[in-house]
Amino acid sequence: MGRRQELSPQQEVEEPTPRLNGWLMAGIAALALAIRLVAGPRTIDDAYITFRYARNLAGGLGFVYNPGQRVLGTTTPLYTLLLTLAWLAGLHDLPATALVLNALADAATAALLCGLGWRLGASFGPGLRAGWSASPLHRFEPAAVLAVGVGLAWAISPMEVTFAIGGMETPLVILLLVAAFAAYVAGRSRWSALFMALAVLTRPDALLAAGLLFADMALRPLLARDGGPFSARLRRLPWAEVAIWGATLAPWLLFATLYFGSPLPQSVQAKVNAYHLDRFAALIRLLQHLSTPFFEHELFGRFWPAVGLPLYLTLYLAGGWRLIRQAGRALPMILYPPVYVAVFSAVNPLLFRWYLAPPLPFYFLGILTGVVALLTGLAHSLRRERAGLWAAGLAIVLLLLSSLNAYTLHPDHGPDRPAPEMAWFKLELLYRQAADWLKPRLQPGEVVAAGDIGALGWFTAAPILDTLGLVSPEALPYYPLDPSLLVISYALSPDLIRDQRPAYLVILEVYGRRSLLPLPWFQQEYTLVHRLETDIYGSDGMLIFRSSPPR
Repeated sequence: MGRRQELSPQQEVEEPTPRLNGWLMAGIAALALAIRLVAGPRTIDDAYITFRYARNLAGGLGFVYNPGQRVLGTTTPLYTLLLTLAWLAGLHDLPATALVLNALADAATAALLCGLGWRLGASFGPGLRAGWSASPLHRFEPAAVLAVGVGLAWAISPMEVTFAIGGMETPLVILLLVAAFAAYVAGRSRWSALFMALAVLTRPDALLAAGLLFADMALRPLLARDGGPFSARLRRLPWAEVAIWGATLAPWLLFATLYFGSPLPQSVQAKVNAYHLDRFAALIRLLQHLSTPFFEHELFGRFWPAVGLPLYLTLYLAGGWRLIRQAGRALPMILYPPVYVAVFSAVNPLLFRWYLAPPLPFYFLGILTGVVALLTGLAHSLRRERAGLWAAGLAIVLLLLSSLNAYTLHPDHGPDRPAPEMAWFKLELLYRQAADWLKPRLQPGEVVAAGDIGALGWFTAAPILDTLGLVSPEALPYYPLDPSLLVISYALSPDLIRDQRPAYLVILEVYGRRSLLPLPWFQQEYTLVHRLETDIYGSDGMLIFRSSPPR
């Protein structure tokens, strides 16, 4: 399965010095690991949903969130299974376990990106190498700048560190995507197919990357100029790769269809129904993200995107073109970020922060390749090769310093350890307080309804009515709501609460301000029993209601 395929002369990539490359990769991986472990767990609400699936599966209750309800409410079966194995091995602190797993995944990704940058940058400009023959590294200096730059960019990325310490599956899916594309660039397409299948099992949106990868595999032999008769080209289509990909996915697809009725997670449809967004909300969010990959807005303010978007798109196009010329098999990897942006903009879902991360390592690689190629190329034309390399290195250092600026040494909540400022989890801490108040008061079988179910469900272990519908199919028919009932992008359905009548309801005030809280029947049938002060999302507190005894 690991047989290396032959590359055309245009696709062959010069191998760097293995020993030095190995030391660089190990050092950058160690830095990535340390940054995440030092920060400690700052778990995101959605991660707790996956944790509860894993705990129930390990406890013999089935692949379920609420025992007895076979609902696929998590989009990451592979990550869930890994956490289940960890629980069975005695590692019951799943937030800490997820942190270690994610830190190792990001460390491996940083090393892979370093190696990929080294491989793809190994032939930067033959004219550049000619003037450096006195140096033992003369053939690889531009490649070293690119390799170290892209590896460090990932190691310290505030966004990726946030999701690693947040317990999300994001680091694992990105590792598998990078591994798949790196294997393909190296000519190991069968390994690439395997890694891509595992990526899809980790997050279904990896299907976008899989489509690009297999399209390139299929079209490359058909478009080959020296491919001989058409029938011979057909024989070289990626039949083996497709078989590996399909065989890896098949067990889960069969199980999910038989167990849940469909392999499609219910959470996808629930989010589409419940959230109300402006038509171009996703596009605007993604363009803002593309303009600030190194968190430059923290230094230069809210007007930076007007500069950053054209600057980085230009660098990405220049770098991407250079990478494709260097290795034709880099094409699907370079196309992945723009295709990702186009598809998510068209679908226009509510883009949670972790949906912004998957294209980021490839965006880094393209941008930094553009920096190195343009500055060293300009310097070469001026016969100042060494100055060009120093300029490229300095530019990359400035970008890395911008990322570091987005960290805080002493966060104002959670562990007092250095962490990205965006690693905000005050809402999760608030739900933990609500769970601690509720747990001793809950009677067996009493249902708790909530709009954010992760931390609350994990710490109470109570039956949960998810008012959004991620794990509660009974909630789906009640959405979408009349937009007049919304203060922000989501509001709780009054009819859902009236029909299901949960014992407790835990909500941010803003979720029910216009839809539920003003209704006379609700005020008669539910009593406010506890309140936690907060202004999150503009709320006037987090409210806990208890249903009144039936009359």
